[in-house]
Amino acid sequence: MTAPLAERYNPRVEEPRWQKAWDEAGAFTVHNDDPRPRYYVLEMFPYPSGRIHMGHVRNYTLGDVVARFQRARGFNVLHPMGWDAFGLPAENAAMERKLNPGTWTRQNIATMKAQLKSMGLSIDWSREVATCEPEYYRHQQAMFLDMLDKGLITRKNSKVNWDPVDLTVLANEQVIDGRGWRSGAVVEQRELTQWFFKISDYADELLSALDGLDQWPEKVRLMQRNWIGRSEGLRLLFALEPSAATTATSIEVFTTRPDTIFGASFIALSPDHPLTTELAADDPALAEFVAECHRQGTATETIEKAEKRGHFTGLRVRHPVNAGETLPVYVANFVLMDYGTGAIFGCPAHDQRDLDFARKYDLPVLPVVLPQGADPASFSVANDAFTDDGTLFNSGFLNGLSIEAGKKAIAEYFAARQVDGQPQGKVEVNFRLRDWGISRQRYWGCPIPVIHCESCGTVPVPKKDLPVVLPEDVTFDKPGNALDHHPTWKHVDCPQCGRPARRETDTMDTFVDSSWYFARFTAPDADTPTVPAEANSWLPVDQYIGGVEHAILHLLYSRFFTRAMKATGHLDLDEPFKGMFTQGMVTHETYKSEDGRWLSPEEVRFETVAGQRNGYEIASNAPIRIGAVEKISKSKRNGTDPDDILKVYGADAARWFILSDSPPERDVEWTEAGVEGAGRFQQRVWRLVGEALAHPPVIAGAPDDEAQAIRRIVHRAVHAVGGDIEGLRFNRAVAQIYELANALSRYVGLVSVAPEARQAALLEGVTRLVQLIAPMMPHLAETCWQALGHSGMACDAAWPEVDPALLVDDSVVVPVQVNGKKRGELVLPKGCDPAEAERQALSLDAVARMLDGKPPRKVVVVPDRIVNVVV
Repeated sequence: MTAPLAERYNPRVEEPRWQKAWDEAGAFTVHNDDPRPRYYVLEMFPYPSGRIHMGHVRNYTLGDVVARFQRARGFNVLHPMGWDAFGLPAENAAMERKLNPGTWTRQNIATMKAQLKSMGLSIDWSREVATCEPEYYRHQQAMFLDMLDKGLITRKNSKVNWDPVDLTVLANEQVIDGRGWRSGAVVEQRELTQWFFKISDYADELLSALDGLDQWPEKVRLMQRNWIGRSEGLRLLFALEPSAATTATSIEVFTTRPDTIFGASFIALSPDHPLTTELAADDPALAEFVAECHRQGTATETIEKAEKRGHFTGLRVRHPVNAGETLPVYVANFVLMDYGTGAIFGCPAHDQRDLDFARKYDLPVLPVVLPQGADPASFSVANDAFTDDGTLFNSGFLNGLSIEAGKKAIAEYFAARQVDGQPQGKVEVNFRLRDWGISRQRYWGCPIPVIHCESCGTVPVPKKDLPVVLPEDVTFDKPGNALDHHPTWKHVDCPQCGRPARRETDTMDTFVDSSWYFARFTAPDADTPTVPAEANSWLPVDQYIGGVEHAILHLLYSRFFTRAMKATGHLDLDEPFKGMFTQGMVTHETYKSEDGRWLSPEEVRFETVAGQRNGYEIASNAPIRIGAVEKISKSKRNGTDPDDILKVYGADAARWFILSDSPPERDVEWTEAGVEGAGRFQQRVWRLVGEALAHPPVIAGAPDDEAQAIRRIVHRAVHAVGGDIEGLRFNRAVAQIYELANALSRYVGLVSVAPEARQAALLEGVTRLVQLIAPMMPHLAETCWQALGHSGMACDAAWPEVDPALLVDDSVVVPVQVNGKKRGELVLPKGCDPAEAERQALSLDAVARMLDGKPPRKVVVVPDRIVNVVV
């Protein structure tokens, strides 16, 4: 007789016990000489901001389930963790707290590491890296030098978004409504000399390779395609009418819709176009308009949302197909210099931005593409441009052609004509993707390993002198880059001529740090950036998991960096991530006090009166406003500290809820009731184990029908859960486990009736249940595994095998109706004889009561589908 289990499972005791046991056993330490097949699962590593949040809990739980499942399936699983530790937030926090950014960052890493460990993650902590440590970034500097030598890096002047408060360059995505994303300052446009990775050299390859990433979400591939932005179009010269304002004789535009040339009504130049600069020198109003455009920034979203505005230059060009007609030339705030030629022609009827602009400045709107079935005599465009397919009309010799045929015909037409002694039109492929500017004017980043010498120019730091280490004795009492203000750090002798020179004081964009960390994990202690044989064996990452907010830049830069590392001999592959999964956000209700303060969930209590749910601030008992369910954020204080959840309910309950509530690609709303339900299920599993062990051991006999039925349910659950985890359908896997637990709970009562036939099936079922929850609730699984008498740990157990014979459906559930209303169900063999189905249906208690001893008027049996009794 097995000793009875404790009445309740205690996660506060069991979870630390098993975390210590895993650590002492080195359960998740990966060895490169392990002969098992390799599997690499990785979640995007976190920025050490101070504490983990529920988004982290979800992200790392998803990855941990995959890691534990694949380990159970017999793989040598690499599941590492590191810290994306450089960046401006640390610098700002250090200034506020009068600390060195390194001190603040390392304190945060220690705190967050302890929190992540308390989640029971199966991480190989021996491979931990932090991008702010010299032992990491010295290899990044070495690769910079290798890429510089291979011509993959250049230094050039560029227009940049400049934050006048943070005194640094901002990426387009960091400019929101014309303001810096952190400081809120109005962004300026400046011309700076910057270092660039030549990612545009790989634009076509990065685009075409997306077709092979069939384990990525289609939405992510589409976002990357749009960002790379391949467009085939026409470079087209418009002859300028003579003007005293300029000596220019033509304007070159790039257009992807040359077929709409007959509908052109204006030319628009970028604020940074050379002709704009020339004209603005003598036109103060134009100069001021250009300055306003620069303050707007160049982020695509900002431009799309901004009102379409322009400034008429006074210039006009000759219409290239309508003889005698001219078009006005504007400078417009929605035309970018770094795409095409920095000039467009506007066809308002068939482009929404052009239409908005034309309506504002009262320009002609002539439709030249006719929708199918529309009347050419009456078709017009009002407030919405027509951008769908159609037939060309109002277009002279193009009339009646399709759009594609029209593009080809007009290209041939312009190729045969000349302006300024060259073909008027030339077919060209353009990409939206621009080279990656990596220079940042801040201290807390990877130093760029070059030296500027007045005699020798730009000189790479010799590799023997790496790493170029950040000085720790910096001050932030002056605006700008602390490296510029340091009294000694930037002063160094030129490695070529020995004369006094200065270090590069810009540091690298932190996207560089995260563009190769996945490769470093394969050999984190190597004296070179990678050990190519190990990197090539582990990579690409089998399953990468992270937020969709990183679906463009981080993934694109990592794909480029992998190719650059291949060109420099550090890797021999092209794509870093085989499988990609983007999880949804964690959300929660928002709460505001009467005076407009955001309140955290811990500051609010609720009462339900007459079906109305009301909230009150605990401190004042004043009513509060219950707001929308939104992404958890610090600013709205609608997050719950994971530590509080783990202390009350345990890590397994938090993990189970985060997996069970919704499909992992969708948002999940964090609720107290949800995690309470997860805690109850923990106790239910614990009780099932206790009930299975409570029956006295007997000599097992042949399994009866009930035992075979429960075994069939168990094996089907194992099969289904394995498939769902492999397909990242975690909520469906949870649902299957719930069904199995329900079936086992019902079966427990049947075992005492015939223990010799049924006890073995119960024990098998409960054992398999424990194995199924092991990737999701690993601490509970370990405790149950031990209670069931197994000597090893559950995390080392193989995934249970399935008996294929038990997966075959040899019976069906058939509803029984009386006069069309369901009164019961029968479990019948497939293809059951109709007479037997009728006999069993009439013997059901509910049917017998309805017949009241009388024969039925009629019985209709549809084999394997339904039995209908008519009384």
